[in-house]
Amino acid sequence: MGKQFQKVTPSVQEFISKQKIFFVATAMKEGHINLSPKGMDTFRVEDERKVLWLNLTGSGNETATHILHSDRMTLMFCAFEGPPKIVRLYGKASVYHPRDEKFAALIGKFPKLPGTRQIFEVTIDLVQISCGMAVPLMAYEGEREELVRWADDKGKEGLRDYRTKKNSFSLDGLPTEIHKK
Repeated sequence: MGKQFQKVTPSVQEFISKQKIFFVATAMKEGHINLSPKGMDTFRVEDERKVLWLNLTGSGNETATHILHSDRMTLMFCAFEGPPKIVRLYGKASVYHPRDEKFAALIGKFPKLPGTRQIFEVTIDLVQISCGMAVPLMAYEGEREELVRWADDKGKEGLRDYRTKKNSFSLDGLPTEIHKK
């Protein structure tokens, strides 16, 4: 049977810190739902009610658009090794771009990664733990290096051009505000 909490407990934080992958889900009232897997060293528990996620440049930018229209975000962590468990964090998200003061205040909490695009800050209103007994056991082999190499090869201007082409609008044609002044 599932358990619910209003905050990230120490045991939940410990579980999260051991996971190599997490999933981010957002949606607007209309349009496509976005669900994305995330990895690398891009997640931080700030305190029992606040988490941060460093978003890297990718093929789309749905999450940023969704948060402009609805601040709801769900983050999910699954145990693929060890005892079965799923942790979901439900909350209200804000997005910060490199142009924002808050981004500058938060970026030092993460390793320097090429392709850094945004930081999402989520204020948690519900933590749900469920069994995860249907989640398969899988062995972790390591981080993929392709995204870091790709971003390094693109360079600052190449990433800006890529974001202009691929990250300026959502699947539903709405602006992401990636280059808003």
